[in-house]
Amino acid sequence: MSGARRTVALAMTGASGVQYGLRLLECLLEADVHVYLMLSQPARVVIGMETDLSLPGRQAELERALGEMYGAASGQLQVFGEQQWTAPVASGSAPAEAMVICPCTTGTLSSVAVGASRSLIERAADVTLKERRKLIVVLRETPLSEIHLENMLRLTRMGAVMMPANPGFYHRPQSVDDLVDFMVARVLDHLDVPHRLMPRWGVEEAPE
Repeated sequence: MSGARRTVALAMTGASGVQYGLRLLECLLEADVHVYLMLSQPARVVIGMETDLSLPGRQAELERALGEMYGAASGQLQVFGEQQWTAPVASGSAPAEAMVICPCTTGTLSSVAVGASRSLIERAADVTLKERRKLIVVLRETPLSEIHLENMLRLTRMGAVMMPANPGFYHRPQSVDDLVDFMVARVLDHLDVPHRLMPRWGVEEAPE
């Protein structure tokens, strides 16, 4: 990328499917995007359940560990705590260009839909909406209740993009990683971040 580095806020909550969020983080860093990362405490628990990762508890150590794991440049990845109200994403005067909640619990969906702002993740989403920036919500839940659907509709009307973790199969996935990449590719497309994760519809190979 040329010019100033883009900034994207990425939040991971306690829904199943942390692989989506981790892969998205990896791809954003590979694309030279500056990432503000927020992990809820339940997200840390699910990461321990669904992956072999053992993440450090302290914020600075977590930032360093993830940065080394994904080859982040110095200062490219910043990790913020759930109650770190001094983080840039907590204020409309310094919003990220876009925010992705991946994966998103229905509890977080509800809190964002009503503007609860009880945690940094909720506040960052609220700032994204009020500043008319792009908010992408990768919901991981099934079946969906009327409450969930109403909250999704409410946020859609506010301009958010609802993107349930619903991978396609037309690219003939050969592994779980292929299914994960399908969803991550769709998120990257909506962020206008170039990638080569999978071929486009009607194209034999991923673009150069």
